[in-house]
Amino acid sequence: MPKVVTFGELMVRLQPYNYERFVQADHLEFSFGGGEANVAVSLANYGLDAVYVTKLPAHAIGQAAVNSLRRYGVDTSMIVRGGDRIGIYYNEKGASQRGSVCIYDRAHSAIQESTPSDFDWDVIFEGADWFHFTGITPALGPNMVDACRDACKAAKAHGLKISCDLNYRGKLWSRQQAREAMTDLCQYVDVCISNEEDAKDVFGIEAEATDIYAGEINREGYKSVARQLADRFGFEKVAITLRESRSASDNGWSAMLFDAVGNEYHFSKKYDLHIVDRVGGGDSFGGGLIYALLTGKGNQRAVEFAVAASALKHTVEGDYNMVTAAEVEKLADGDGYAAQGLFPAYL
Repeated sequence: MPKVVTFGELMVRLQPYNYERFVQADHLEFSFGGGEANVAVSLANYGLDAVYVTKLPAHAIGQAAVNSLRRYGVDTSMIVRGGDRIGIYYNEKGASQRGSVCIYDRAHSAIQESTPSDFDWDVIFEGADWFHFTGITPALGPNMVDACRDACKAAKAHGLKISCDLNYRGKLWSRQQAREAMTDLCQYVDVCISNEEDAKDVFGIEAEATDIYAGEINREGYKSVARQLADRFGFEKVAITLRESRSASDNGWSAMLFDAVGNEYHFSKKYDLHIVDRVGGGDSFGGGLIYALLTGKGNQRAVEFAVAASALKHTVEGDYNMVTAAEVEKLADGDGYAAQGLFPAYL
C-alpha cells in the first residue's frame, strides 16, 4: 500500500449554522480542518497509508483534533504534542450573490511556534512514497519555511515524490514573501498544484483572456501558465483547477493536467456545481490527484478522478471529503448528473 506523508496546520473551524451571518449567530458548529490534513483524510478514505505531521497542544482540544483524523484512518503517530494553543478559523458560508467570509485566529498556535528540530524527517519518511505540503505551511513564519525546506531535502534523500499546492493566503504573508519562499521550496517539487489565481499571486504568471468571475476560461492561457511553471522549476507535472464562478452557490469546475515529460495537456470534463461547502475543494482535488498518480492511473484518468473527487467534496459539509474511491470512480465514469461534455484528452 503506497504511503503518503502530509505536513501542515490543523485548525478548529467555527461556523454559524446553515447560512447565517456572524452577526446573527448565537451558536457555532465546531469541527477541524486544514489543507494538508484534508488531503490526508482523502487518501485514507481511498485506502492509502496516510501519515499526517503537525504540532498540537497536549490539552483536550488538541486531542480532539487528533481524534478527528484517527476516525478516518489517518496515521497520527508522527504528530508532535506541545505548545499552548490550536489555531482557529471562523467561516461564514456564502450564498447566491453573497460571498463567504473567513476570519483567522491562528497567531501563536503550536505549529506556528514550533522549531524545525521538532520534526525528525528521517524517521517520518521511513517507508514513505510521497510527501505533500501547501503554501499555507511556510506562510506561518520563517521557522516554517525552514521546516518545509528540511522536509523537502529529506524527502528527496529518501527518494519520495513531492507535491505542493501553492495555496496563496494573502492574510498570512505578502506576495513578495510568498514568491521568495516558494521559489526556494519549489526547486524540490515534482508535482505542482495551482488554481486560477495562485500562479499569478505567487509567481506573477497568469492566464491571458480569462476572467473567473465572469465565468470565462481560456484553455490556451492555462496551457501557457502550466508550461511557464514547468519550465521555471522543472516540475514533472502541473495541475491547475479551473473554477468558473457564477455565484457563491453555483460554479463550473474542471481542471487541466500538464505532463511536462510527455509535453501533453489533459483537460477534464466540466461539472456544474451547486455548492454545499466549498472549503477543502482544492485539497480534495490534490488528494484525488495524488491517489490516482500513485496507483498508476494514466494522466487523463488521473485528472478525471481528481476533478470528480473535488466535485463530490463540494456536496459535503466540513473540510474533510467523506467519499470513497468507488464513489469517485462512479462519477468519473459519467454516472452523475453534473458532468458536461468531455474535452479532448490532448489539446
